[in-house]
Amino acid sequence: MRIRAMLSPAWLALLLSLGLLLWLAFGDSRHFRDTPPASATETTTAEAPRVEVRLSHAEPHAPQVILEGQLEPRRSVVLRARRAGRVEALPHAQGDRVDAGDRLATLDAGDLPARLEQARADLALARAELEGARQLRGRELVSNNELLRLKSKLAASQATLATLQESLSDTRIDAPFAGTLERFDIDPGAYVEVGETLGRLVDVGHLKATAWLPQQRAADIAAGMPVRLALLDGRHLEGRISFVASEADEATRRFALEADVPNPEGWRVAGASATLTLSLPPRPAHRLSPARLVLDEQGRLGVKTVDADNRVRFRPVELISADAEHAWVGGLPDPVRLITLGGGFVKAGQRVTPVPADTPEGS
Repeated sequence: MRIRAMLSPAWLALLLSLGLLLWLAFGDSRHFRDTPPASATETTTAEAPRVEVRLSHAEPHAPQVILEGQLEPRRSVVLRARRAGRVEALPHAQGDRVDAGDRLATLDAGDLPARLEQARADLALARAELEGARQLRGRELVSNNELLRLKSKLAASQATLATLQESLSDTRIDAPFAGTLERFDIDPGAYVEVGETLGRLVDVGHLKATAWLPQQRAADIAAGMPVRLALLDGRHLEGRISFVASEADEATRRFALEADVPNPEGWRVAGASATLTLSLPPRPAHRLSPARLVLDEQGRLGVKTVDADNRVRFRPVELISADAEHAWVGGLPDPVRLITLGGGFVKAGQRVTPVPADTPEGS
């Protein structure tokens, strides 16, 4: 009776429920022991994220320095009167091309020619008197003081003649170099004062290009380097650097630069703007997209690469040149595995799974 009571439907339901709970708790434990947890698999994948890489090789690159500059005549001079007088002759007109030594203007000489004749005669007399005194001095017929007086007279005569000759030369205004009479402000018969401006002579056969060089490029540029100039109308001129300042401008921290530019066709470009392009010597550099450049915590410019252990490395670079499409950098090993995609999601020292890029950099 007692056993039959224990095997009643209520008890049987209770025993079946307990058995089901035990089976759920322990019955499939071997399956869980043989299969690794899903979380472990996810952790392994997270520790080695995939990044796209490209094998980059250094190439010879000739960087260029581009400056905005100004063209000026290599030589120019303001012509001024060195003597007061009336303009007697003007052999050339404004705009004429003249050679060095050409007569540009002649002023009235007044009595200078006559005074010069007298000065030459006085000089000849002083020389003759001194020569005679020297001969008499040899026979002790002339005192030493008399001989000194005659030497002084000769020197004074020579000085007077030189002054008069210079005054006569001042009445003749000649071209100090070959050029163009850019401006001529006098007319025949006009009276000019000492120092009055007569005109301006410029030499446009050679031009001087001036520009300002950034301080980070000052060490790369030296006198004698070639330079190409682009004019606003599309024409070009070639020249060479003639001067680079040794001290930067205090206000701009830039260095003054000048270039000598031949202008064989005599183009009217003096005073115009020009773009100067200087090509530096070639050097090994890596070409990459500017988007690959990043800054580290210290503010250094660099790129992210993958080393032989498949770990991310930050490598500082020197930016040699850049435009909207490409950047040329130095300071990287050759070759180097450059991260081209996914670099923003990984950090230096992190292990990654590199995947070769499908297309070359910049394509």
